[in-house]
Amino acid sequence: MRDPRIQKLAQNLTAYSVNVQPGENVLIDMIGSERELAICLIEEVAKRGGRPFVETSDRSVLRAMLMNATKEQMELWSSLDLKRMEAMDAYIAIRAGENVNELSDVPEDKMRLYEQIYRHPVHMEERVKRTKWVVLRYPNSSMAQLAGMSTRAFEDFYFDVCNLDYANMDKAMDPLKALMDRTDRVRIVSPGTDLSFSIKGIGSKKCSGNRNIPDGEVFTAPVRDSVNGTLQYNTPTVYSGVSFENIKFTFENGKIVKAECDDSKRLNEILDADEGARYIGEFSLGFNPYILHPMKDILFDEKIAGSLHFTPGQAYEDADNGNRSSVHWDLVLIQRKDYGGGEIYFDDVLIRKDGIFVLPELAGLNPENLKTS
Repeated sequence: MRDPRIQKLAQNLTAYSVNVQPGENVLIDMIGSERELAICLIEEVAKRGGRPFVETSDRSVLRAMLMNATKEQMELWSSLDLKRMEAMDAYIAIRAGENVNELSDVPEDKMRLYEQIYRHPVHMEERVKRTKWVVLRYPNSSMAQLAGMSTRAFEDFYFDVCNLDYANMDKAMDPLKALMDRTDRVRIVSPGTDLSFSIKGIGSKKCSGNRNIPDGEVFTAPVRDSVNGTLQYNTPTVYSGVSFENIKFTFENGKIVKAECDDSKRLNEILDADEGARYIGEFSLGFNPYILHPMKDILFDEKIAGSLHFTPGQAYEDADNGNRSSVHWDLVLIQRKDYGGGEIYFDDVLIRKDGIFVLPELAGLNPENLKTS
């Protein structure tokens, strides 16, 4: 007998997140060993008149490919998968890998080729810009371990997060989006952080289950050259299979001029991938009420209640500051009291303190209201 929570998730993904229509081609990209959700998705896509296509892969196999691939091989691989992606109307990715660090020993030059030749054109340029897409993790023992929870407790947490009433959350986001759209100056203050920039004229985008599951953020981007000051992140992160902690950036006129962490050498190698990697492509506020602590999984960590992320690299066309890069690295600062607190000001007005929105029109995004809505 199938878990009804998985069936509900498959229905939400196909009907709400990507809104499959008759005749549409839908690529279901299954990373890892999970099968039940993939089968449910195939059935739900077909019920809605769509045509499901499935790709199954494994991170250990990808590691072997990257360790041995030549530049010419990656170019052919990219062209083949790009042609397939161009034929798709929608994309649903399930990431259920067993080891978040599977790619950690792939040499940096190989990872750079993969990002530039494969991932950037296939995903950032084609999939992100031209399909209806949603990406989600799947609750397995590896994720439970990262969250510091038992597998059973993590499954309960996961389905609370992923089956949240996102349509209701979407309505509560409207005042924040409107405020971002008319804001010029932003200031962020936290322990080790005093950062200022402009978001004037960039616009903003609500994220309420249409692109990521779990979800819960509104994002924009800074005016590219306007960022000045220092930002100390307090959430560990994984990039291309490598873990980083205590990342701290110093900005001058938009550019990261100093970057430090527990592995500063590798951090700076990533930021030197191209010119845009040292500029910011996204600024976002996170507020999923069920996600409270980091687990080195960005789809969860960037939605943490009371958090923000400030992202080196590629900007999204939905809120575009013109920055282009093969890198897009969501790095998270949590500002709740239990993580040191902090304030966010829009045009010198305090809008969030210690992770709680203080303006009455934004109160609908505070945890007690999103959980009970």
